[in-house]
Amino acid sequence: MFLLYPVLVIAFLLLISSLRIAQEYQRAIVFRLGRYMGTRGPGLYWLIPFIERQQTLDMRTKTVDLEQQETITKDSVTIKVNAVLWFQVINPADAIIKVADFNKAVYQLAVTALRNIIGQHQLDEVLRERAGINAALLQIVDAATEPWGVKIQLVEIKDVEIPESMQRAMAREAEAIREKRARIIKAEAELEASLKLTQGALEMEKSPIALELRRLQMLSEIGIDNNTTTVVLLPSEFTHAARAFTKMVNEGSKPVEPS
Repeated sequence: MFLLYPVLVIAFLLLISSLRIAQEYQRAIVFRLGRYMGTRGPGLYWLIPFIERQQTLDMRTKTVDLEQQETITKDSVTIKVNAVLWFQVINPADAIIKVADFNKAVYQLAVTALRNIIGQHQLDEVLRERAGINAALLQIVDAATEPWGVKIQLVEIKDVEIPESMQRAMAREAEAIREKRARIIKAEAELEASLKLTQGALEMEKSPIALELRRLQMLSEIGIDNNTTTVVLLPSEFTHAARAFTKMVNEGSKPVEPS
């Protein structure tokens, strides 16, 4: 009877020590004598003492900062690129059984894919089409990690470092493009103005009165400045009319001689 109590106490202690608790974001991979027996959790579960063992995984999304990589673009420009990777374990059994260290495997795969995809694009494409490169990189890495039970949620290129010589060349190119655009806009404005002037001249040609009104308007605009001396050229018709009027006035003002 006295020997039964120690046995019951030992059995109770083994039972208590074999109880496990997994958090809501955790899963436990259970092995019995080296063989995979299933996934436990979240909550309370029990392991057979000395026969079963477990390996716990975090099922939450993980963020990995890919270190800066020096690579060469398709047009032979050496650049430095770094990125950020978000992934989540969706099948904990595969993440433990099919790959030795899934965190390291995902990291190395993402770095390699990043270098390869940059080498397939020219520098201008890397700078302008970053969203497309991110999408292609996500597809490549996600397809490779699917057998490991890992889901790649997002990949983003964070920074692209360009050599200083290339930066100066790009600055000169951008300046030349802006100058070209300014010259084109100025030429188009001059062309439009010349067309409008030609159209106005044709309309004035049809009506001499409109031409004279425009001349008078121009004189009023010139006379705004008091220090301006204006020489006006009058039409010959105006000159002949003025002479005739002056002659008529002079003849009418002569005294009448007595008869």
